[in-house]
Amino acid sequence: MSRRLVNITLDNLGDLPPSCRSCVFWELDPVSKARAEASDPALEKESWISSVLLEWGNCGKILYVDGVPAAFVLFAPPHYVPRSAGFPTSPVSADAVLLMTARVLSEFSGGGLGRVLIQGVAKDLTRRGVKAIEAFGDKQWTAPGCVLPVDYLLAVGFKTVRPHHRHPRLRMELRAALTWREDVEVALERLLGSMTPERVILRPAVSGA
Repeated sequence: MSRRLVNITLDNLGDLPPSCRSCVFWELDPVSKARAEASDPALEKESWISSVLLEWGNCGKILYVDGVPAAFVLFAPPHYVPRSAGFPTSPVSADAVLLMTARVLSEFSGGGLGRVLIQGVAKDLTRRGVKAIEAFGDKQWTAPGCVLPVDYLLAVGFKTVRPHHRHPRLRMELRAALTWREDVEVALERLLGSMTPERVILRPAVSGA
């Protein structure tokens, strides 16, 4: 099984699930959202993606499994996300990017793809100098929707910074997220090394050592 994580662009935007491709919950304020849904919400989604890509850079990722779209995530600084201002636990911290939404298609659930998405986002944003990711969670989540379940956010490394009975705000420090990833990679390398010690023998020496 091969996995490939790529940035969302206008060329692959159509690979999002149809309901997500035309959803503008995060991208527009409630009044503009209602207006867009009466005309062409997919066009508004495309316009938002285009604007953020041009002004800020990559704002989403799609994860393919054996060439099939299996999961996606969207994120952006809060000033690009009008809906974020309407949550009772807003505003998002000044040093953080907002994790808007993420989804793993049901047929691919249980394979750890949710964590792969978040790790990909963390690596991307760290390279761009971002210190943290924040998200609004849903404590009453029952089915896939625009707001992520709190349990998912906690499972992938977020911690609550502003409690609320329905929509707490959670935060992940990117340095901690990447340290977790590096620790796992080190453990895996040790395991593989113990299974195939010839890899260690064949590894070239560092010059000047």
